[in-house]
Amino acid sequence: MFSVCYVSGVGFWSGSIPLFFSFSEDKLKKITVFGAGLLVGTALAVIIPEGVRSLIPEQVHQAAHNESEIHEHKDPLSAIGISLVLGFIFMLMVDQISQSRNENLSPSERNITATIGLVVHAAADGVALGAAATTSHADVEIIVFLAIMLHKAPAAFGLVTFLLHEGIERRRIRKHLLIFSLSAPILTCITYFGIGQKQKETLSSLNATGIAMLFSAGTFLYVATVHVLAELTQNSHGGQTHSYSKLPQSLESARPSVPVSQSLKTSELLCLVVGCLCPLLLSLGHHH
Repeated sequence: MFSVCYVSGVGFWSGSIPLFFSFSEDKLKKITVFGAGLLVGTALAVIIPEGVRSLIPEQVHQAAHNESEIHEHKDPLSAIGISLVLGFIFMLMVDQISQSRNENLSPSERNITATIGLVVHAAADGVALGAAATTSHADVEIIVFLAIMLHKAPAAFGLVTFLLHEGIERRRIRKHLLIFSLSAPILTCITYFGIGQKQKETLSSLNATGIAMLFSAGTFLYVATVHVLAELTQNSHGGQTHSYSKLPQSLESARPSVPVSQSLKTSELLCLVVGCLCPLLLSLGHHH
């Protein structure tokens, strides 16, 4: 229970850091690009490897206890691909449905896909942690907990900086951050306390921990690459120093309906690369 509360606190307070400062438009853009890099690096260097680590040992452990099934055992690599793709497709559907229903809303009200995606991702993390806690393998639970801890702070930071860049007011951002921080602990408690012994054995046999982490990695990857990075490149205007999110509504409506994607500045690209590498450096010291 302490670990659940700790995960929630780390996510909330690390995400609150950008809210304590006021940034110029140029600095905010660089910080937002850095946050997007954190999201991409976290998905590729932390979440996916940890999901694979938690899935494959379970497959090997089950096969070792029943040698007659070794040759009939399913390849765990297929479960890895399926879980990632399903998570990605799930967020794709959520994104498309939310856009089709919210076309008449303002950009700040419409652009909540990042929050939805990371909340779904955090909820899947909660299921993974709860499923790991139901197993008899303490090492699996520790691995999952450390993996969640490694990417909770970068995810919260990336979410808040992106919402700030989109012009959403800080009070509303805190609500988004609170929902994101609480989703994992709530789902952890529901998974752990809401299932019986038979269901726990079923979760263990289905490798629910690894599958849930890889599903959440698919949702995380969509939010980081397709949504957040796409928004940043579409809102990049070369030498212009202003952001159209600050313009009056009448001027926003006069802009073309199809945004033009432009390359990032050299300094912004450097911030993106550094953000991508930070989770990788953190994961290098994560030994099991």
